[in-house]
Amino acid sequence: MQKTILVTGSTDGIGLETAKILVSMGHHVLLHGRNPAKLEQVENALSALANNGRVESYMAVLSRMADVETLAQAITERHNQIHVLINNAGVFKTPDAITQDGLDVRFAVNTLAPCLLTKRLLPLFGSSARIINLSSAAQSPVNTEALMGRVRLSDDLEAYAQSKLAITMWSRHMALMLKENAPAFIAVNPGSLLGTKMVKEGFGMVGKDIGIGADILIRASLSDEFETASGQYFDNDSGSFVSPHRDALDPQKTEEVVRAIETVLDDITSV
Repeated sequence: MQKTILVTGSTDGIGLETAKILVSMGHHVLLHGRNPAKLEQVENALSALANNGRVESYMAVLSRMADVETLAQAITERHNQIHVLINNAGVFKTPDAITQDGLDVRFAVNTLAPCLLTKRLLPLFGSSARIINLSSAAQSPVNTEALMGRVRLSDDLEAYAQSKLAITMWSRHMALMLKENAPAFIAVNPGSLLGTKMVKEGFGMVGKDIGIGADILIRASLSDEFETASGQYFDNDSGSFVSPHRDALDPQKTEEVVRAIETVLDDITSV
């Protein structure tokens, strides 16, 4: 069965490798990128690879919530069903740490954008659909004041780790809240220090084979082993489902983080 699969951040790294594999498997892949020229180049390259697969592309800068809204609207206008959403796009180190909305870009791209995009596309997901949220082995207690843009975090890794725990907490919350007859929400650490642009720029190292990350995202999206994994966290470093950071299992802390996410998104999207 050909599935329609949206992969954010799919013009390089793990996202691009994942998209290539999905297209070669015959699926209908919705590419996303922030650079129009690069996005067109990737779309052309993957279209040439496609056998029975299909490719289309969407441009959006995910640090801008207005762009996320526009992206969701564009997809909704062209599709009435999405089988899998892979919220892959991520930011670690950047010279522009504060967005035009006054938010730390790590929280904006790694947490808030996937939450908003998923919520806007929710009517397109059936009960067998899957939302794969990219987590990380780096998870740190979330400062909700920082998430909401009220205080700034000076350490790149700390901001990144907090943003990744926040999306992990939100994934589990959505799975528990929606329960049956809803898509699966699965948080996945694709593997530590893979050879992505993020790792090269952030740590100055080549990193491990990005195919490791692409492989687990394909499995999480399509394989039977993830069919009943909603609300769980898969750690690809250990190759198993494990407990996330203890804060993700704390109902009160999760509620605080989810409330902060919803408050920020309500404030921005209501303007």
